[in-house]
Amino acid sequence: MTQVNNPLHGIKLEDLLTDLVDHYGWEELGRRIDIRCFNHDPSIKSSLKFLRKTQWARDKVEYLYLKMNKLPLPAPKDYDGENRAAKPQKSKEPLPEVNAKIWGK
Repeated sequence: MTQVNNPLHGIKLEDLLTDLVDHYGWEELGRRIDIRCFNHDPSIKSSLKFLRKTQWARDKVEYLYLKMNKLPLPAPKDYDGENRAAKPQKSKEPLPEVNAKIWGK
């Protein structure tokens, strides 16, 4: 039961993409998510192929789908796909003077 809180559980990527295209159209979808498979000769088949290989693009498409259907949105992710909340905070302590004798500090 790990998928209980996942609003996308049971929704195929093809169905999700088809719903987005029906709602927004290719032109608006390409404007909202600027990826080549939406802007240049778009098709469901080419978009599915790209989205299955590229996680960051799939995250954007899934986020737009959730937003369109007013479903609960996930925590924002960084470019590397990690949740921002999961990253440890950087220390605010100053860095030690490593080469102070060389640089005259």
